[in-house]
Amino acid sequence: TFSENIYTNKSLMNKFDFSDMDADSPRAPQKKTMSHESCQKFSKLLFTSFIILLLLLKILFSVALITLFKKYSQLLDKNAVIKELNYTELECTKQHSLLKDKVWSCCPKDWKPFSSHCYFTSNDSASWSESEKKCSSMGAHLMVIHSQEEQDFITKILNPKAAYYIGLSDPGHRQWRWVDQTPYNKSATFWHLGEPSYDYEQCVIINHRYSGWGWNDIDCSDKDRSVCQMKKIYF
Repeated sequence: TFSENIYTNKSLMNKFDFSDMDADSPRAPQKKTMSHESCQKFSKLLFTSFIILLLLLKILFSVALITLFKKYSQLLDKNAVIKELNYTELECTKQHSLLKDKVWSCCPKDWKPFSSHCYFTSNDSASWSESEKKCSSMGAHLMVIHSQEEQDFITKILNPKAAYYIGLSDPGHRQWRWVDQTPYNKSATFWHLGEPSYDYEQCVIINHRYSGWGWNDIDCSDKDRSVCQMKKIYF
């Protein structure tokens, strides 16, 4: 009958579980939430990558800027040396060198090259301090001798009838010092026999005696020739 059908349908409806529908109903919003979280993660990753890229670019730019500044400073130094020394002519030789991009070693005209330095012998006589000032005006200093090879080299180009100031002096108490502040090594000295002698003789010349070339301490106000020394110019 009609009432039985209604009862039956109601029973069927009671048996039907709607909990699944309730559980499934928020699935659509959940998908949206997951999609939103993924978007946030991607945005963070993109932002982090962008920051890292900016840092790398900054580092590369800094390195390039420092390198460029060093090259520019070296160029300025070379130009300043040449301008200050007022040399109109350089004598250069090509050589195999461990110095990168520097294969030409140069000395000013009339200077003698040896090892990594250039040497100039003056024909004018002056005191030790005046001689040092003259060397300094040319971008050099009085000669420093640290080896037998340097001693042998310079004595071959000196006049044995003259005496030449070198860059060794004694400010007091026999504390010998080189003008370039390099250490004074007693085992690499070339004093004449009996020298150094008097305490008031505080400057050093290199001269020739019957026994050969050697060093002699004299009064700093004595007027003698001198030997100037400077580093080679590399290109």
